Amino acid sequence: MHYDYLIVGAGLYGAVFACEAQKAGKKVLVIDKRGTIAGNVYTEKIEGINVHIYGAHIFHTNNKQVWDYVNQFAVFNRFTNSPVANYKGELYSLPFNMYTFNKMWGVVTPVEAAAKIEEQRKAAGIKEPKNLEEQAISLVGTDIYEKLIRGYTRKQWGRPCSELPAFIIRRLPVRLTFDNNYFNALYQGIPVGGYTAMVQNMLGDAPVMLNTDYLKDKEHLDSLADKVLYTGPVDAYFDYSLGTLEYRSVRFENEILDIPNFQGNAAVNYTDEETPWTRIIEHKWFEFGKAEDGSDLPKTVISREYSSEWKKGDEPYYPVNDEKNSALYAEYKDLAQAEQKVIFGGRLGEYKYYDMDAVIAAALELCRRELS
Repeated sequence: MHYDYLIVGAGLYGAVFACEAQKAGKKVLVIDKRGTIAGNVYTEKIEGINVHIYGAHIFHTNNKQVWDYVNQFAVFNRFTNSPVANYKGELYSLPFNMYTFNKMWGVVTPVEAAAKIEEQRKAAGIKEPKNLEEQAISLVGTDIYEKLIRGYTRKQWGRPCSELPAFIIRRLPVRLTFDNNYFNALYQGIPVGGYTAMVQNMLGDAPVMLNTDYLKDKEHLDSLADKVLYTGPVDAYFDYSLGTLEYRSVRFENEILDIPNFQGNAAVNYTDEETPWTRIIEHKWFEFGKAEDGSDLPKTVISREYSSEWKKGDEPYYPVNDEKNSALYAEYKDLAQAEQKVIFGGRLGEYKYYDMDAVIAAALELCRRELS
């Protein structure tokens, strides 16, 4: 069989393209290095709970086209992301809102909270934030930065906040209201039955070869199709010829507990530097603690997340989009654009942090360009 497209990677980007290419009458072959489809949104049922094996994924978007698109493949529940910050046993609301400011300072009104933040910003002497530390203090003041941002960010990125770019934290929601919804998104939820089922529905009848390493058998696999959509690491494609792009990786420790409730919330962030993990996810609360038939679940599954510097052989999660890596990626992008037969896309192919809705929007835009 010869195909129009070889799709390298069965995550969201590849699955959307596979779906739309088949609608356009194209023959596609999807391959993935892992033994599972769905990339990092892969979910697996354990003790009746859809466990997010590669970290928590909460779908959220203001893009109605994307929302309507994913709803073709799954029914979404009404899950609202309201994480909690744990600083040495003190619990604070995330996002930063009036509950956070009241617990931190005892303030009651938005005017009082804004005045406290402004007082601490002025005391720090920050006018134009030049790094993440200065940006954070400008947004929420020194006390919240010290307790709820500095240690967590140091663990997450493996670097002091003063060495990280300001833009990383600009997307952090700060509200002078009591709104506990982390995302400023009109549409939000988790696919009922898990993400794996949703991605399987996207792939439809496309043939899928798992446990297939494209870069180890590139010549043969390339010969199977007219064009290649590559969603793997761009530097690996070119055998790291210009150098290695940096990522942060994440390690997960999963535990099944013989109790119905461990922490009472889907996500609790541990913001002190001494606690080795960044957060604990309790997966059952993504689906309100219920089985698919509506019954209560007697056990629970938790995942402790540990952030680490990426090295070859680890799973790359977050691109380190600092000046050095951005310059190196620009060189790889030039090489990628010179490839006649290959399209590079997705989080790893474009060395870009993508929310799920942005991945889908980018894949649909590629479909419009490529398949019309």
